Amino acid sequence: MQLADILRTALETDASDIHLVSGQPPMMRVHTVITPMDYPVLTPEFMTKTLESITNETQRRMFGENMDLDFSFEVPGLQRYRINAHLQRGEIGMALRAIKTKVPPLSQLNLPDVITRLTYLPRGLVLVTGDTGSGKSTTLAAMIQAMNERYRKHIITLEDPTEYTFTSNRCLIEQRELGADMPSFASALKHALRQDPDIVLVGEMRDLETTALAITAAETGHLVLSTLHTVNASQTVERIVDMYPANQQNQIRSMLSNTLQAVISQTLFSRIDKPGMVPAIEVMLCTPAIRNIIRESRTFEIPNVIDTNRSLGMISLDNAIAELYFNGMISREDAIAQAAFPDKLERQLAA
Repeated sequence: MQLADILRTALETDASDIHLVSGQPPMMRVHTVITPMDYPVLTPEFMTKTLESITNETQRRMFGENMDLDFSFEVPGLQRYRINAHLQRGEIGMALRAIKTKVPPLSQLNLPDVITRLTYLPRGLVLVTGDTGSGKSTTLAAMIQAMNERYRKHIITLEDPTEYTFTSNRCLIEQRELGADMPSFASALKHALRQDPDIVLVGEMRDLETTALAITAAETGHLVLSTLHTVNASQTVERIVDMYPANQQNQIRSMLSNTLQAVISQTLFSRIDKPGMVPAIEVMLCTPAIRNIIRESRTFEIPNVIDTNRSLGMISLDNAIAELYFNGMISREDAIAQAAFPDKLERQLAA
């Protein structure tokens, strides 16, 4: 048994994740469900040998120091993988997320048409949010690829780790990976602004410094794309404001109201009409009404504005879920379980 054998089996069954833990057989996640694979129990020796085979000396030293390591690895003829190696009960464990090497076009992702419109923005901040594994990276990669095929611009991506790999088409694309090409998102973003970019992708706005630099980049005429682990537009705005000290929050609300262009919030569902997953997408576009709400700290009004502006391309999470249900793609139970307002959605589905 080799790692490539396990990964090949996972690919054939359309698994999104593979889990390797000493003392357990390999496990895979297929359409959200964890399933054991038909392989022997993994030994500590196998795990040590496998980690050594897919890492370099620098990565192994980092793993020894931190007992955790995030990196990417490509198996020729199969796929690229985002990998976390860690210790559990003193033994090595690994979680591998499969990354499709070919960037899917936006038209194949079951996304609202308004997402394509956002790729025409000349400047500002666009955030794609959602839980881990909700498809944020795929949406952003498809947006970058759409711009790569249309414009003659300079795109810089800052990632942890690099997932989709791009080939410069009409655009010049540079991809930098945390640890290998840059010490931190904040440091790389600070220097990226001196590298003549038109578009900057920041893998995640995970701290105050990175967030402040991303907003500054958007203010100074760049299009900035990034992610947050938030579930809807209201929570996204509050999360950003809450990163700042209390005496700076009014200022950041003003800056955010001027630079934010859209928040796309994704939730993935298992399909019932055919094998696979489908996203429910909430979209908030920064209209003058939304900008006033952000500036005046009235984020509780955002859901109502989204609901009343569907003609502009906005859609609430619950309405997106309802559309998937009425189109026969997801179950009633899943729809209600992941709704923002379950009681209200239950009445809507029964109507």
